[in-house]
Amino acid sequence: MASTPTYPGVYIRELTSPVHTIAGVATSIAAFVGYTAKGIDNRAEHIFDFSDFERYFGGLASDSELSYAVQQFFSNGGTEAYVVRTPRTGATGAQVVFNSITFTALSSGSWADGQLLLDVDYTGIDHTADATAFNLTITDLQDGTTEFFPQLSLKNTQSNYITAIINDPDNGSQLVKAAVSGSPAGAPVVTGIVGATITNAAVNTALGGGTAVATDDFGVTISVSSPSTAPAPLPLTVKVFSSGSPLPQSLAGLAAQLQTTANNALAIQMPGASIQASVAPTATGSGIRVNALLPQAPDAVVTITAPTSGPKDAAGPLGLTAPFSTNVAHYALGTGNGTGTNAWGGSQTSSTAGKPGTGLPATGDLIGDPGSFTGIYALQKVDLFNLLSIPDATRANPSDPNALDTTVDPNAIYSAAITLCDTMSAFLLIDSPPNVNTVSGAVDWKSSGLSVVDENGAAFFPRLRLPDPLNNYQLRTFAPSGVVAGLYARIDSTRGVWKAPAGTEATLTGVQSLVYKLSDAEQGALNPLGLNCFRTFPVYGTVLWGARTLLGADAQASQWKYVPVRRLALFLEVSLYRGTQWVVFEPNDEPLWGQIRLNVGSFMQDMFRKGAFQGQTPADAYFVKCDSSTTTQNDIDQGIVNILVGFAPLKPAEFVIIQIQQMAGQIQS
Repeated sequence: MASTPTYPGVYIRELTSPVHTIAGVATSIAAFVGYTAKGIDNRAEHIFDFSDFERYFGGLASDSELSYAVQQFFSNGGTEAYVVRTPRTGATGAQVVFNSITFTALSSGSWADGQLLLDVDYTGIDHTADATAFNLTITDLQDGTTEFFPQLSLKNTQSNYITAIINDPDNGSQLVKAAVSGSPAGAPVVTGIVGATITNAAVNTALGGGTAVATDDFGVTISVSSPSTAPAPLPLTVKVFSSGSPLPQSLAGLAAQLQTTANNALAIQMPGASIQASVAPTATGSGIRVNALLPQAPDAVVTITAPTSGPKDAAGPLGLTAPFSTNVAHYALGTGNGTGTNAWGGSQTSSTAGKPGTGLPATGDLIGDPGSFTGIYALQKVDLFNLLSIPDATRANPSDPNALDTTVDPNAIYSAAITLCDTMSAFLLIDSPPNVNTVSGAVDWKSSGLSVVDENGAAFFPRLRLPDPLNNYQLRTFAPSGVVAGLYARIDSTRGVWKAPAGTEATLTGVQSLVYKLSDAEQGALNPLGLNCFRTFPVYGTVLWGARTLLGADAQASQWKYVPVRRLALFLEVSLYRGTQWVVFEPNDEPLWGQIRLNVGSFMQDMFRKGAFQGQTPADAYFVKCDSSTTTQNDIDQGIVNILVGFAPLKPAEFVIIQIQQMAGQIQS
């Protein structure tokens, strides 16, 4: 449409809308920090159910308090979480070194020993363009995960340089990291056996005198050399071609025939072992590549030779005999076999076992370092989380379930965690220590033992008893924060963040009993201190019966006394912060202020309609101010626009008082 009127008529112009819709952020994304059986160290992994946790972190482990907390979170209504694995003290990752490349497992501990395999091949590689190029396949035998990285280079000037690809936190390997020493001149040696260039015609001639069937039984012998002693029943003679049977008419068919017959024999004589055969490039064409998977020796050097008796030689016609050298079946992390260069008999230089560490993560491990984003500070790389649980902060002593593990200092951990929560607008869930198991102990702990006093947190008593699936479902005592996080998420989704996550709706799934069963009078001593209690009632079962923040003690008279009030404020703060980014660098005058009032007001009106505020009218429930009364000329000169938002929060009916009065009988007049 013409921008300047030139003829009589109607002109239509599209105008930019002043509406910038503000969307409410999530309120119940939980974050868990602590020890897990496996998983990438000090990296926040985003999960959506417990099967994700099992895939990334190995599932439940008896010495992992966090694993149970995550399971309890999802079973109580949680739907989204981040998990940060803090390794054991002194733990290191398994390693393997070949061709001046060191691969280290991202997950420390001994779990990866012999379980992470690396395979090198040259399929599709042009070594005339880059002599160091190769393809890399990484396999996790524990869960079958496979990663494939094609066209890697050992030249640090290339965009596909191995460390740039493998170590990329988003698109790189989730199993290993890589480091290169020096400037290797060539690519790593292909794993397994790559035979000579062969043709189908040559095989037919060798096995059948030019016919398309074998004239006799032809086989190979599979052997294993260093680093491991050959596991019985190797060496094993396998009949690949039976007399009179048709011969495959393609190289891929020959490889498949070898793989099938070898695995049929191994399945009977060596369960768990297998052979993989495929087509691979050679210097002058294509040949057969053979890898073996031997659980007892994943990095063993596997060789194929002509049979000494029985079937005639099929290894020669298939191009699988000397002078072609063989490499380790797979470059394997953490096998720890042999010493010195080429101790494996192939191209693997060394393989160092992972160290499990000396003990569960201590205070410093859990807190971590903000500069290197370890421990709780790994969450600084997370866009948004709302609830923080650190079950290891109050971990029980392994030898005494009623005593605190001496390697953790709850106050130090929670002090660092609450500071992080203040920065990231999150809410900390604090567990009572295992030695706090009486009312008097709870009073002392909340009054003087717990040093953290902040509106962005809440404390809970007593600890909970749930069945342990790893111990024949016998009852075990757990820190409650995982259950509480799931409960908060469930109430948020069904009622809203402004509803107190407590009461008869706040039932705790899976909880069988409490460490201490409170009476009304006993809770009456704890509630005024701002300590949230679990109670067991007939019909309703075990429920959370408190919704006060760490500033919830009556004596403190804080405006942030109640959990729903504080969490609603955090929700509004983050939603408005994200929803007003468009304001930055806009002209700071009344047209902008009007747009701000429109958009923020629309968001607050929507919250009012949902029942988030007190009051029967919008004027009673909230206000939004952004005009010359909030933003002066001096503010404008400094590039500042001030927005004032007020709201009337709903406060829970914590005490219900019923007055009963006896009526006098009718008096006859």
